[in-house]
Amino acid sequence: MPYNEKLADRTREIISLTHKNIEEKKMFGGLCFMVNDKMCVGVEQERLMVRIDPALYDEVMEKEGCKPMDFTGKVMKGYVFVDIKVLNTKRKLEYWIKLALDYNKIAKASKKKK
Repeated sequence: MPYNEKLADRTREIISLTHKNIEEKKMFGGLCFMVNDKMCVGVEQERLMVRIDPALYDEVMEKEGCKPMDFTGKVMKGYVFVDIKVLNTKRKLEYWIKLALDYNKIAKASKKKK
């Protein structure tokens, strides 16, 4: 299933306002936005994947439309899925992207494959 192009465009617009080192990679059946060579936000058909500070995990799980990321069947603390239905305004999408960009500053990059 292809990723949601409209959500990808909205996401791209918000990230590009403050960041220049952005790479888009197609992965996991969606589109992943890498910021400063680190996974930041991903767009699928019906949800947004957000990499957040693990210390905020319990707090954001209380937000409407937020679900644990269990892509492999195992919950990955520090990553959440947000249902596209709750991202119906720019302000709501900006909230999630800002969380990801804030954590991106201190997140470790994954090891490069040789």
